[in-house]
Amino acid sequence: MIRRRLIVTGRVQNVFYRDWLVEQAQALGLDGWVRNRADGSVEAVVQGASEMVDAIVARAQDGSPASRVERVTVSDDAPAETLTGFEKRATR
Repeated sequence: MIRRRLIVTGRVQNVFYRDWLVEQAQALGLDGWVRNRADGSVEAVVQGASEMVDAIVARAQDGSPASRVERVTVSDDAPAETLTGFEKRATR
């Protein structure tokens, strides 16, 4: 079980990217959350089996049909919190 933070930049707001990522994460059986950030990027915390986390990172780089992902930055500095299921959170 691993946990990663993703910061996704590009045209990723107002293109259903968060909803799409929720669907992708749930299909992979991951726990975590996704939210828009005030700077125009999208932030996500994903937790699960390493191969499933790798899969969501790859999918995040492709993005939703209407998005244009420029970059996905992956780090290990995800917050320590209890994660159950995968949810969309409010902008921060």
